[in-house]
Amino acid sequence: MYLLSFFLQVPDFSSESLTVKKFVLVHGEGFGAWCWYKIVASLDESGLSPITVDLTGSGFNMTDTNTVSTLEDYSKPLIEYLENLPEEDKVILVGHSTGGASISYALERFPEKISKAIFVCATMVSNGQRPFDVFSEELGSAEKFMKESQFLIYGNGKDEPPTGFMFEKQHMKGLYFNQSPNRDIALAMMSMRPVPLGPMMEKVTLTAERYGKGRRFYVQTLDDLALSPDVQEKLVRENSPEGVYKIKGSDHSPFFSKPQSLHKILLEIAQIP
Repeated sequence: MYLLSFFLQVPDFSSESLTVKKFVLVHGEGFGAWCWYKIVASLDESGLSPITVDLTGSGFNMTDTNTVSTLEDYSKPLIEYLENLPEEDKVILVGHSTGGASISYALERFPEKISKAIFVCATMVSNGQRPFDVFSEELGSAEKFMKESQFLIYGNGKDEPPTGFMFEKQHMKGLYFNQSPNRDIALAMMSMRPVPLGPMMEKVTLTAERYGKGRRFYVQTLDDLALSPDVQEKLVRENSPEGVYKIKGSDHSPFFSKPQSLHKILLEIAQIP
């Protein structure tokens, strides 16, 4: 595993030298494909092919969040995209926050179609771990959260288990956007949707034979209040990606707070042989 400095220079970048130019950008909890708009523009300007997906019940995918109960359901748009890729094509997957669980699931399903997987302040879970467990230091245990959280949504009625959650706006601003521009915060406040709880609480099955053969990279955000730098460091220690990159001055939404730094890192990783 190697460590890259905070500020990366990508001199004389040419997309012509790359064998894999497709970046599939996977959003995290509550977000949608819309959150990547700055990264889509910069990758496109660099001659690359950014693709975004709305996971089930997110962004413009109008599925009722309360009906999304498994990681398989939640990740279906990503899986369908990969299933329909031409046999000779490969992609670079980029997952933000809990989108890390979806790209891990995809890496287990389609290791042959994924050139590299990039976890951006993301839930890079171990085999048998729940995405929620990664946030337990901030949110408390899953059991406590399910019993006591004021943010839970009971889509099937109060007598049934909760189906989702959504932070209130001021709480969300403090957790996710403490370094982001006001215009991007305004976009997020209008666009964020409830998070399906089932996929967050599901233990992910990952095997050494498939997931373990994938090339994984991690991008740490050093002013992150949703997933602290210490927790991100722990994820890196426990899961040993091929490379680790750090963005100083970034909150939990580097596509808003530090888009140029994130763009440079994506280009740097794309060029690794």
